[in-house]
Amino acid sequence: MLSSLDKALIHDWYTQYRGGERCVEAITAIWNDFEHFTLVNTMSDAECKLVFKGKTPNTSFIEKLPFGKKKYRNYLPFFPLAIEQFDLSKHELIISSSSCVAKGVLTRADQLHISYVHSPVRYAWDLYHQYIKESGLTRGLKGLMAKYFLHKLRLWDVSTANRPDYYIANSQYVAKRIKKIYNKEAKVIYPPVAVEEFSISDQKEDYFVTCSSLVPYKKIDLIVEAFKKLNKRLIVIGDGPEYKKLKRLGGATIELKGFMDGAEKKEILKKARAFVFAADEDFGIAPIEAQACGIPVIAYKKGGIVETVNGVEVDQDNFVDKTGVFYKHQTKESLIEAVHFFEKNESRFNPQFINNHAQIFSRQRFQEEFKETVEEVYLAWKKGE
Repeated sequence: MLSSLDKALIHDWYTQYRGGERCVEAITAIWNDFEHFTLVNTMSDAECKLVFKGKTPNTSFIEKLPFGKKKYRNYLPFFPLAIEQFDLSKHELIISSSSCVAKGVLTRADQLHISYVHSPVRYAWDLYHQYIKESGLTRGLKGLMAKYFLHKLRLWDVSTANRPDYYIANSQYVAKRIKKIYNKEAKVIYPPVAVEEFSISDQKEDYFVTCSSLVPYKKIDLIVEAFKKLNKRLIVIGDGPEYKKLKRLGGATIELKGFMDGAEKKEILKKARAFVFAADEDFGIAPIEAQACGIPVIAYKKGGIVETVNGVEVDQDNFVDKTGVFYKHQTKESLIEAVHFFEKNESRFNPQFINNHAQIFSRQRFQEEFKETVEEVYLAWKKGE
């Protein structure tokens, strides 16, 4: 239906092939004729070929600034200006994939803009105070400047709320934030997860696993401290600015594997006793990958995780149709209690049921829902012109 339209797809930045990029790749597999736009692109040639289907994305002036590719986040105050410089005037359909500023791209009234929102800008809104504290920006000139620029970003973010014609959220949790911040309704379409690439293993080893980018809000330090105190083996998959800190925190039972993908990651996941999660996350792909391996998830009960894991709370006894354990407080004490509870009830979890539950988040389901939604919105928009 939309094959004859000029289409553009704009994503905040491409630096790693992660959740947001997987969404873009799945969308370009539906329609492969997008012109692509982004602030910065540093993905590998193989990743670019996969995501852009042989095309080259248009990038912003941020890339041309000193250290713009590696330290692009330092230019956050310029992001709104940069995103508004893209000329999308020849395109009738624009899809933005936004967790920062992509939704603020400029379009005309005769262009349809659908925004798939992974999250409103977290460090400017719900993680603002946490970000300021953890970055050491509570005082001083540098702190004052950071607070001022984030204040200006919030004003710009709200002022652009009407630029998309239609919002799609990646979870009910994000849809509620879209309503609160932008006063806009959003349809929920869960992101695609390659669940078909994961399988159950009969061989289990005595360790727990977590997989994440190593940034403060993911709370991997909490998990490491808990398992150090438990004196239980924990494998941490992922890389990021917290790596050195976690290396210092860890003990003999903590293994930091760094960034890992492919067969080795899958082998580690499916042989684990359980996957551990401590973040207040918008959605969370890694816990679904773990469930696709048939392993239970031990998770902090807040955020998108309550939509993807059927958890039993500590000290409850209802294990029917459950795929993990929830703990109530984002503390190592609460997590330790949950691990003890899990160990007492480990045999009550059914790997095949857990795997079946993960299938509802498949890539095929995402593509079918996304295609149907975009086509319906486009038809309704054309009738209303």
